[in-house]
Amino acid sequence: MPYFILICCFLLSLLLTPIVKAIALKIGATDKPNHRKVHERIMPRLGGLAIFISFVAGVLLSDLSHSHVFYILLGSSIIVLTGIVDDLTELSAKIKLIGQLLAAAVIILGGGMQIDFVALPFGGEWDFTYLSVPVTFLWIIGVTNSINLIDGLDGLASGVSSIAIVAITSMAIIKGDFFVSVLGLILLMSTLGFLVHNFHPAKIFLGDTGSLFLGFIISVLSLLGFKNVTFISLIVPVIILGVPLSDTFFAIIRRISNNKPLTAPDKYHLHHCLLHVGLTHRQAVLSIYGMAAMFAAIGMILMISDIKGTYFHVIILLVIIELFAEKIGWVGKEFKPILSLLKFLNQPMAKK
Repeated sequence: MPYFILICCFLLSLLLTPIVKAIALKIGATDKPNHRKVHERIMPRLGGLAIFISFVAGVLLSDLSHSHVFYILLGSSIIVLTGIVDDLTELSAKIKLIGQLLAAAVIILGGGMQIDFVALPFGGEWDFTYLSVPVTFLWIIGVTNSINLIDGLDGLASGVSSIAIVAITSMAIIKGDFFVSVLGLILLMSTLGFLVHNFHPAKIFLGDTGSLFLGFIISVLSLLGFKNVTFISLIVPVIILGVPLSDTFFAIIRRISNNKPLTAPDKYHLHHCLLHVGLTHRQAVLSIYGMAAMFAAIGMILMISDIKGTYFHVIILLVIIELFAEKIGWVGKEFKPILSLLKFLNQPMAKK
């Protein structure tokens, strides 16, 4: 594709963001500080609108003649509209979920984009049949909300999303998938243009407009890039999105163990935990960038690994994640099964 389109996407996002900031302040789309949030002054949100407009402009300029384009833009418009209303009026969790379900329905039922089957590692394939649509809905909603949940520090969600986009786009280029490659590059440049204004100290927040859109479009790109492939390939996008998905997983476990609703807010997300152990705002963000890059690199390595090596690395990775989670109190201060077991095993035997 012509490089000038990518440059246009970056510059358009870069130039639109201050305009969106002024609009957000004028219409009251702002984020006020409270006991749960890190920022200490009123901040404009709605920043994701600049990313979305730049992305749409890039897609139209690219003149992609693909049947999925219409449904991707329609679904993205629904999710962005949901985010805009939420940034203005603080929608309830149920209403936000309805918006996400409608956007996902456009992709799955309208565009026919869904996970139909995966080839199993030891021969044969697993045909999802009637589970295909529910599994795809679960993937889109899960990834969309995982990016939304991790959006708690300056530049965090936009930076982590950019790293995931780089990995997904790189895999698409390697596989020769022109459509996903072009969409990924357009999305990446649009996000980086916004990140210039969003990195610490941020001048504007993504808002739900941006975090929902980034989560949604990343879920769709990974769906298109990895569907109907091998079992290992199904694991790859999960690994690439390891940071936001882990944060969502541990948030669910934490709330269930504390008998709290799944939508209940708290201050034990990954970025909160890193701040609790003494990291500065910028150090916490850069640390999570590093983790996201590590996950992305591992996901790409697994794509070219043999089956036995893949399973071994996945198991080791899961153990490391659990140990890290227990160390920083990601699930909760008292939930430390592996560390407790290791401590018990290291205790000297009582003298007789």
